[in-house]
Amino acid sequence: MISVLFVCLGNICRSPMAEAIFRDLAATKGLEGKIRTDSAGIGGWHIGNPPHEGTQEILRREGISFEGMLARQVREQDLTDFDYIIAMDAENIGSLRSMAGFKKAAQIKRLLDYVDDSDLADVPDPYYTGNFDEVYQLIRSGCEHLLASIQEEKLL
Repeated sequence: MISVLFVCLGNICRSPMAEAIFRDLAATKGLEGKIRTDSAGIGGWHIGNPPHEGTQEILRREGISFEGMLARQVREQDLTDFDYIIAMDAENIGSLRSMAGFKKAAQIKRLLDYVDDSDLADVPDPYYTGNFDEVYQLIRSGCEHLLASIQEEKLL
């Protein structure tokens, strides 16, 4: 089974949105039993909390389930337990690479690295900007491209 971990700062806005969207896209392609998806945050401020109200609202509007999702913090073990660790921004990448040190770790990339025609490298944090619609569009595009890349790479 292929495993994907989405990471943002607090695991209440961007990474749970990406987890839900990616899981929904994989299900649409009939890949439920072939891809495992999770999300986590660099910081532990929101551990145990559901996704932010803005994330919940947009996922509901789009008909995407976020049932049972609760914030958690990235664990060192995640760096080897997952095949792909997908960060939302450069700060997250730096934190993850610092955690990994010189140990063998999963492939760590930014979500928008998978979108060739993106004008942005980082997914902005709607916790601060309030722009959940823009973030949804960026994450959706990134997840579509990531899934296509995984399908091509792993021949799914």
